[in-house]
Amino acid sequence: MSKNETEAIKSADKKPTGPPKSTAREYFESFVVTLIMAIFGMTFILQAVTVPTGSMQNTILIGDYLLVNKFIFAPSGNPVPFLPQRDIKRSDIIVFKYPGNKVHPQNDSSRGIVPYQINYVKRVVGLPGETVEFRNNQVFINGQLLPEHRIIGDVDDNVSALETREFEPRQPNDAHDVYYSEETMNYVESGRKMTRNGYEFGVEGKPMKVPENQFFVMGDSRNNSEDSRFWGFVPRELIIGQAMFVYWSCDRGASNGDFFGCLTNPRLDRIGKMIK
Repeated sequence: MSKNETEAIKSADKKPTGPPKSTAREYFESFVVTLIMAIFGMTFILQAVTVPTGSMQNTILIGDYLLVNKFIFAPSGNPVPFLPQRDIKRSDIIVFKYPGNKVHPQNDSSRGIVPYQINYVKRVVGLPGETVEFRNNQVFINGQLLPEHRIIGDVDDNVSALETREFEPRQPNDAHDVYYSEETMNYVESGRKMTRNGYEFGVEGKPMKVPENQFFVMGDSRNNSEDSRFWGFVPRELIIGQAMFVYWSCDRGASNGDFFGCLTNPRLDRIGKMIK
């Protein structure tokens, strides 16, 4: 084969490269790919939520911004093989769509709360099939005391965190920390029974079995949380995912309502804190 014929074959094999991409086009394509990946991630894997109330103090503070793992909980409790998924466990801190108060729906409407549209953050206490009873500032599961580390932390929605002190020593099997006001702890320690208006589910003298595929949840600030004791159980399909860590936090009280207060009053020591 002659040299000219060889060069002709090589020329025929070459693919046209086209005009070079402009810098603007490269930036645009990178932006589109990043946007698609972000939308996919926020739809199926991660979600950001903020905490507006003190029902989980001091585990989670008012003004914490959380990243939520939407992928960790297997659908209907059936993990897909080879995927890092599991069923929901007791002590998990979950984010879910508020199911609404079925017993007293007027409580929601009077405060402008629309069920299924607002996200709540609570801790899983009772699992499907278990019987839950909350009495005298303690939780009982199937008649057995749930080991929790109880801490004194007086309720105050106007502060970033509760001022706490030890009530009882931590035990090796304590699952997590929970906070009770000093007033209520003194009350039950004196031998009197705690009662509170609004409790409808799983309270003293009224233990309740958690329905199939539903969960009983409570806030860690036990005297400052409207949770399953008030409005009932959380269906599995309303659970968004597990709270992972704090990606931003700000002291809203220090900002005095300023629009830029969350930028000018950050809590840097909270950023990156794992939620457990």
